[in-house]
Amino acid sequence: MKPLLLTAFLALAPLSAAGAADWKATPPAAEGLSASKLDAMSTAIKAGEFQKITSVLIARHGKLVFEAYYDEGQPDGGAEARRNTRSVTKTLTAMLAGAAIDRGAIPSVDAPIKPYLKGRPPAAAPDPRKDKVTVEDLMTMSSIAECDDDNQYSRGNEERMYLIEDWIGFYLDLPVRGFPDWVQKPADAPYGRSFSYCTAGVTTLGAVVQSAVGKPLPAFAREVLGPLGIEGERWQISPLGLAQGGGGLGLRSRDLLKLGQLYLDGGKWEGKQLLSASFVSAATSPHANARPDTDYGYLIWLQTFAGHKAWVMSGTGGNKVAIVPDLGVVAVITTTNFNVRQPHAISERLLTEHILAAVEP
Repeated sequence: MKPLLLTAFLALAPLSAAGAADWKATPPAAEGLSASKLDAMSTAIKAGEFQKITSVLIARHGKLVFEAYYDEGQPDGGAEARRNTRSVTKTLTAMLAGAAIDRGAIPSVDAPIKPYLKGRPPAAAPDPRKDKVTVEDLMTMSSIAECDDDNQYSRGNEERMYLIEDWIGFYLDLPVRGFPDWVQKPADAPYGRSFSYCTAGVTTLGAVVQSAVGKPLPAFAREVLGPLGIEGERWQISPLGLAQGGGGLGLRSRDLLKLGQLYLDGGKWEGKQLLSASFVSAATSPHANARPDTDYGYLIWLQTFAGHKAWVMSGTGGNKVAIVPDLGVVAVITTTNFNVRQPHAISERLLTEHILAAVEP
């Protein structure tokens, strides 16, 4: 998503009551991280070696061991800034889909989405194959719709969606994707799915969840994630009033760290199971191959850094919530690197060369 592409926001009441549990800082050495290496990281960030990094937070074993804001004193900067981390929002939408399944509002990931989108005008390109698109198809970026945000010529490219008012109609009207000889067909792809990054599909998933649970997506998020103590979140809203599940949710950096910790702990927060462990396990298992070296779970990237497997919530500009299970580490990197070359590579270098390198053997 482009910076400030949407101007309508919905600021909500706190996800939980005041006084909810929050992070308590612990010295890095107490959890096996090198303070000197983290200091060197901050020096490099301040010197501009990683362009415009706005915050870095690190938790290990559930303890906050590092927290720094590199835009302190700037408008909309510092600890209370609501970071528009773009497609990091997609992973939260997957969490809400999982919660809807846990509650029985959606029977399973195999449920077709069509019954949850009743009362809509007929699709511009009707096709019985589109009627079989499932929740899992949307969570794995592998539906039959011709939708590719990485291809400017794609009928389903995200930027085209923002030109019209009905974003769900935009997705439902897309034609069926073609597979010429030079494109890998689902049957020949790892995990039997052909990956194609599609924000419109995730936007539609948000509408499916909202319909299934019978309440607006932001209200369901407050219900599910209330114990995390997230407050003042800002959803971006479509012209027809739908909260955008595909990107743009504004959260504090500490809130992002909590979402990562929730997955690391198998859906549990302070002893309370917010998401089922079975869903978290499925969400962080490979279901599609996004790139030769990268698999994809349920709206989360499965990558390897310095020999360690990581689950990564990722958004434009190199915004990251990286969860490294074998090290017990969750790291948040927020940026405004929206108009620089290879912003994801910049953040991944910061993660590998500094954050993971600071973890003592």
